Amino acid sequence: MDAIIFTKDQFTDLMTKLDTIQSQISIKADPKKETFLDNQEFLLLMKISKRTAQTWRDEGKISFSQVGNKIYYKLSDVEKLLQEHYNKSFKGR
Repeated sequence: MDAIIFTKDQFTDLMTKLDTIQSQISIKADPKKETFLDNQEFLLLMKISKRTAQTWRDEGKISFSQVGNKIYYKLSDVEKLLQEHYNKSFKGR
């Protein structure tokens, strides 16, 4: 077995690089923070009216948070709504 000898500076440099790699990996491993849309962003994204958004909330089609008069939607809930109403294309005739 071969032995590899490092100087103190080389060892310090190697350890610094390993710490950098470890911190980058741990940042990528963290779960995503949830993104929220306010009501106006939701309306523009879905191209719907305020009344339609209100109906969807009343019918329980979309989950929401309300702080005072302000309405917020999780982006993941919007994606879930679209997935639940996804229709595959029909076979060609």
